[in-house]
Amino acid sequence: MHTKAQALRYHREPRPGKTEVVPTKPFFSQADLSLAYTPGVAVPCLEIQADPNRAYDYTNRSNLIAVITNGTAVLGLGHIGALAGKPVMEGKAVLFKRFADIDVFDLELDTTDPEAFIQAVKLLEPTFGGINLEDIKAPDCFYIEEQLKAQMNIPVFHDDQHGTAIISAAAMLNAAALTDRAIDRLRVVINGAGAAGIACANLYVQLGVRKENLVMVDSRGVIFQGRAEGMNPYKARFAAETAARTLADAVEGADLLVGMSAKGAFTPAMLARMAERPIIFALANPDPEIGYEKAKAARPDAIVATGRSDYPNQVNNVLGFPYIFRAALDVRATGITEEMKVAAVRALAALAREDVPDAVIRAYGGKPIHFGPAYIIPKPLDNRVLLKVVPAVAAAAVQSGVARLRPPETTAYVQRLEACLGPERELMRKIIIRAQQRPLRIVLPEGTHPVIVRAAHQARLDGIAQPVLLGAPEAVAATAAAIQIPLEGIEVIDPRVNDQFEDFVRKLYAMRQRKGWTLAETRRRLQHPYLFGAMMVQEGLVDGQVHGIAQTYPDAIRPVLQVIPRRAGVTRVSGLYLMIAKNRTLLFADATVNITPTAAELAEIALLASEMALFFDMPPRVAMLSFSNFGSTRHAAADKVAEAVRIARARKPELCIDGEMQADTAVTDEILNGTFGFNRLQQAANVLIFPDLAAGNIAYKLVDRLGAAKAVGPLLMGISRPFNVLQRDSDMENVVNVIAITVAQAQNHKNGWCC
Repeated sequence: MHTKAQALRYHREPRPGKTEVVPTKPFFSQADLSLAYTPGVAVPCLEIQADPNRAYDYTNRSNLIAVITNGTAVLGLGHIGALAGKPVMEGKAVLFKRFADIDVFDLELDTTDPEAFIQAVKLLEPTFGGINLEDIKAPDCFYIEEQLKAQMNIPVFHDDQHGTAIISAAAMLNAAALTDRAIDRLRVVINGAGAAGIACANLYVQLGVRKENLVMVDSRGVIFQGRAEGMNPYKARFAAETAARTLADAVEGADLLVGMSAKGAFTPAMLARMAERPIIFALANPDPEIGYEKAKAARPDAIVATGRSDYPNQVNNVLGFPYIFRAALDVRATGITEEMKVAAVRALAALAREDVPDAVIRAYGGKPIHFGPAYIIPKPLDNRVLLKVVPAVAAAAVQSGVARLRPPETTAYVQRLEACLGPERELMRKIIIRAQQRPLRIVLPEGTHPVIVRAAHQARLDGIAQPVLLGAPEAVAATAAAIQIPLEGIEVIDPRVNDQFEDFVRKLYAMRQRKGWTLAETRRRLQHPYLFGAMMVQEGLVDGQVHGIAQTYPDAIRPVLQVIPRRAGVTRVSGLYLMIAKNRTLLFADATVNITPTAAELAEIALLASEMALFFDMPPRVAMLSFSNFGSTRHAAADKVAEAVRIARARKPELCIDGEMQADTAVTDEILNGTFGFNRLQQAANVLIFPDLAAGNIAYKLVDRLGAAKAVGPLLMGISRPFNVLQRDSDMENVVNVIAITVAQAQNHKNGWCC
């Protein structure tokens, strides 16, 4: 837990608060000023006057949400007032931006009068694309939301009601499936009849829970038919026909107990009265109705969820509101419908059943995460939620008639959403789409490695490739079972008993007999899966190969070079990394293979790297790097780089290449065109050729590890068949990316193109 001093310092330094306003357009010159303000600003003003919908085209309304509170029910703190609630609203703004790239103005209204609140919010409609109500006490929150939804033509969503309902409902669906319960037979008790409790009851019933099987409890006890004390119309909808009067009575034989009340509300004795394999959601914040460990001690057979991040199954609203509003904004929805909420529930539940990426596993301590009693809802830091939930909610908005725009078809929409997660995802999505057009057979020799099995499953699931795993079928199956990965649709080949083995021996012996290999040695070496896979590629039985996760790079690349010839006219195979930064993408070469290349070899590396740039749809601007700028230092190392530039230009005169130059010169327009205006690039380089392996390897690892860019690769250049060798201990996401790139390369190879 953080100390009070740490929390205060976080909110105070280096500048008070958690948000700022950042311009999205250039504002450096008189021309910029005249466009941003007078006289240029009059043009969009008149366009909007003529057609109000144009505000979505010319202002930030299409991506702007208001987070609004009056501070009457701030999370775990109660009625602390509008001003004291501002740090929470700023925090909500940060979550919107972080998870769905939505901009937010937080607004704190100093009133406890629902009518005054409604009037103030209603008048703000021209400013925003949607309204997120927050931390408003019940029953005022119900009335306020109902009135604003009726009076406004933009989405209005009280997250304290619907957010918890959506996330807990997804958890309910999966917990019921794991305990073999039908939703319409589920006996549910909800402790807490405030905003979240009533919203949960409404949504659970919509998902199939029978109203007669649901009992709601508030601070006065069971809400039963005929009760008068402490009632309101919203509670009355769930008045049960029951003899139970206390929570302890209500939980007798219950399947699901949901708490949205207070610390200590659940006791071990209560849990003991529940049905076998009970489902317990103790969601009070910051302290649950019963602690996770205490609940599991009382009922080891239970599936337990809380609102805490330090225990399994965190029911966190951040899994809902950013993505629901992202979809609503993208289709310019006039409201948020029940169908949209249900779509979010089902998408979240389905995602929890998929394999969990390594990036998520690392973020949560490194232990394996699999669908089961300790994982029934996705983790809040799982970026895939954006890509799964948003399209589902957007489609539901269209189907329920509240969308003013249709989203792009699913593939294009997911690609657009990838941009919210950073440039790496956007670029790789383009490669993945190419791979999906014609998924080819890619052999993965390390078929018993858990990361490779997971990557094969994901590649098949995404339609990227037809993966082929090498290894003894029983060993591959054991690995898959241990990590709970299905092998359906994945071919497994055992090189030791394969019909092609003896044919491969003869052909490989013919290649290597004058390079010191005997027939017996060839047979022994071919048992190595790297070599067997390479022969499969060479003979056209598969379209490409990816391996190396369990070996040093030299040991992994050697078998490839023993089987697969270089491309015609290429003297050395070389390697390249795709480095994806926030505002640019770069290629680093050679960062993996050649230790001290000659000038001619550097020129060849530059030419091959320029082809790879075109493969990634990047017009190549090649910088040959050194410690010298265009002859500023006379040294043999710098002269070698300058000579490489001359050779490359002679071989390919149309190539945009220059050097020798220092790294900061290559990537900085101001230096390149200010100090060295005579250069041939005229823009910052996107292909960087390092003078030797030490420089390239150091550079890519520093940039990758310091978070300045994401490294994808390495990728081989100059080989005649599609092969890529992984860095040892690559994560699953990188392996899938490399598989997709290899498929795209194999497609080019089949079409007679390079790369």
